Amino acid sequence: MEHNTEDRLRVGVITSSHGIKGEVKVYPTTDDNDRFKTLKKCYLSNGRETLEVNCTSCKFLKNMVILKFKEYDNINDIERFKNYDILVDREDAVPLVDGEFFICDVLDADVYDQNDERIGILDDVLETPANDVFVVKKDDGSEILIPVVPDFVFDVDTENKKVKVRTFEMVEADDSDDED
Repeated sequence: MEHNTEDRLRVGVITSSHGIKGEVKVYPTTDDNDRFKTLKKCYLSNGRETLEVNCTSCKFLKNMVILKFKEYDNINDIERFKNYDILVDREDAVPLVDGEFFICDVLDADVYDQNDERIGILDDVLETPANDVFVVKKDDGSEILIPVVPDFVFDVDTENKKVKVRTFEMVEADDSDDED
């Protein structure tokens, strides 16, 4: 899941045009949809091309955000931006509270257990309604899933790209006593 180009963070993805006056429908990839209300300068990017644009209006429609950019006034100009990411400069990002982090800052972090033994690399973060889940790729190629809750994740050091988690051993039930 790509989230940034060094100093930019993805806040949404354009899914389609909206109406005929150059508005776009955006699927938000941020936890705070209200951040779009104050969005001014942002970037449209498909990985090969990045364009700076200025947001002039914001509306909400169900789970989507409708944005209008100063630079584009009709549907023909904006249709080509379908599937483009909407990026913001890191300094324009919503401030984090203590204990929060941007997903892009933990991707590829080394993951260690409670005994400081390396488990693997943080490969992805699944966003679920209950809590995020770290996908850790072990050195043998297998993956383990770790819920991002204090019982399991107790230290996230984005500066050093290091995450510490508590693991537990799964004990298989001995079914031999159940045989008749």
